[in-house]
Amino acid sequence: MPTALAAAHPLPDVSVPQLGGGTLTLGQTDGERWRMVIVYRGKHCPLCAKYFRQLEDLLPRYRDMGVEVVAVSADQEGKARAFVEDTGTSVPVGYDLSVAQMNALGLYVSDPRSPQETDRPFAEPGLFVLRADGALQIVDISNAPFSRPDLEALANGIAFVREKDYPVRGTHVA
Repeated sequence: MPTALAAAHPLPDVSVPQLGGGTLTLGQTDGERWRMVIVYRGKHCPLCAKYFRQLEDLLPRYRDMGVEVVAVSADQEGKARAFVEDTGTSVPVGYDLSVAQMNALGLYVSDPRSPQETDRPFAEPGLFVLRADGALQIVDISNAPFSRPDLEALANGIAFVREKDYPVRGTHVA
């Protein structure tokens, strides 16, 4: 059972290799732009491919709002590269997310149903929106491939939050 991340707190310190070289540190912001981190299931997931094709159409809007978008999965480098080629996504993509890192992010982890699906445990969808200061504004975790935020509605919500200085929700402590 995943442990829920606390809204308004930083994303756990998770770094993975990035396609094209270097390291992608998921919770790292530049102090000016917001960051949206999308955890996708992997190349084996047709719903992920569809989601990233929709995302590509909305990327200019996210960029205009000052939101950097990055993505990550448990796929090995070759599968991550094939996913990028298949979807045409232009966002930075990290790969080799470990089960320990998935757990640190509070993600649901699934085992492959067969070797034809994929060859390792993988994360179910997750999406995190971090403010410029690195605090989590939005946390969305799913245990199923067909449950994930609508990207256009999310863009509208982020625009509202930023325009109105809307507070982080879900921070009440009992």
